[in-house]
Amino acid sequence: MINLEDFKKVEIVVGKILSAEKVPDTDKLLRLSVDLGEEMPRQIISGISLYFPDCSVLIGKKCMFVANLEPRMIRGFESQGMILAVSTEEGKFSLLEPNNEIPVGTRAK
Repeated sequence: MINLEDFKKVEIVVGKILSAEKVPDTDKLLRLSVDLGEEMPRQIISGISLYFPDCSVLIGKKCMFVANLEPRMIRGFESQGMILAVSTEEGKFSLLEPNNEIPVGTRAK
């Protein structure tokens, strides 16, 4: 369990996926370029490729992202955040997508 103060430290932000491509020589990884309402887009590496055989369907989607994770290297690429999604043991999967009226950069409260 974490307390409320710890949870408040997590910055969950609406972002728009600008580009998506498979990370070479991997089965699960996609390299996303994401607009989080900042000066420059962020690169986010995510293990969601199996759910999106045609990753171009992600381009233009607004999703929720964790924006304040410490960057880390994944297969030679720096990941600067995390996309939020849910999945079940039965293989059902969903990205967390805000209403389209919510602008990029909006922080969850």
